[in-house]
Amino acid sequence: MSEIVNIEHLVKRFKELTALDDFNLKINKGERLALLGPNGSGKTTAINCMLGLLKIDHGKIELFGEQMSPSKLDIKAKIGLVPQEPTVFNELNVYENIDYFCGLYEQNSIKRKELVNEAIKFVHLEDYKKFRPKKLSGGLLRRLNIACGMAHKPEFLILDEPTVAVDAQTRKFMLDEIKKLGENGTTILYTTHYLEEVEEVAETIVIIEKGQAIAKGTSDELKSMISTTEKIVINLDDEGDRLNELKKLPNIYSIDFNAGSYHLAFNKGHDNIHTLINYLSDNDLSFSSIYSERPSLNDVFLELTGKDLRE
Repeated sequence: MSEIVNIEHLVKRFKELTALDDFNLKINKGERLALLGPNGSGKTTAINCMLGLLKIDHGKIELFGEQMSPSKLDIKAKIGLVPQEPTVFNELNVYENIDYFCGLYEQNSIKRKELVNEAIKFVHLEDYKKFRPKKLSGGLLRRLNIACGMAHKPEFLILDEPTVAVDAQTRKFMLDEIKKLGENGTTILYTTHYLEEVEEVAETIVIIEKGQAIAKGTSDELKSMISTTEKIVINLDDEGDRLNELKKLPNIYSIDFNAGSYHLAFNKGHDNIHTLINYLSDNDLSFSSIYSERPSLNDVFLELTGKDLRE
């Protein structure tokens, strides 16, 4: 089976709010797919519908080739979930928490012990087995959350904003470990609004906005969909207003002046910086800094939706 997830024309309403509006999503076996969108765009609602935790208003959800429903325990046993907020028992220590969640799917005590120890080793919590969650730092608690979700070695792992409010070192660790899981064959659905995480973890990216999947592809494929092909930021030593003059440069798509810098977007080519430097030289203009960059995923989101991803 190549398709793990098949969602077609999904609609989910909460009274007057339409959280998912004709939402479509396909995830292939072994794929690492990121659902990228701002808070409130429908990412978590899509997951809860997928798992049968919410009743849908319209559409079809198939997991592992079968229609999903709350009673499909055989399908749920193939799935691991790492929710936004750590979901563990404060009365249990690290080992006991992982053992409990693993025990929901693995009844054999010998096999379960092996799986729990593997999960503890995977997230590097060997020194914290007897610690209760309240004694763990935020980063260690997130590691425990991941271990509880993946200890039973699911074929399909869902991670919903797993790095929210963690330090940079813990985030790096978690992204590396998640990527390893994917490279070892686990199908992964990763939701986030952090752009840098998407390009680190995912092979395929789906941009979601207002409950709709508005674009899908690799990072490069998404960037090729928009008009901007190159961005240049320059700080001129000259204090005069050069906006109107710079607008005349070839291939200019848009330009603005912000915080002392000119921000130029070009819609053709990837080497417009030489044209700009020649213009500056011809007009005896000097600059303190200049740099060129490819468009980002935020530029993709901005052009497709008219607003910044972080808004």
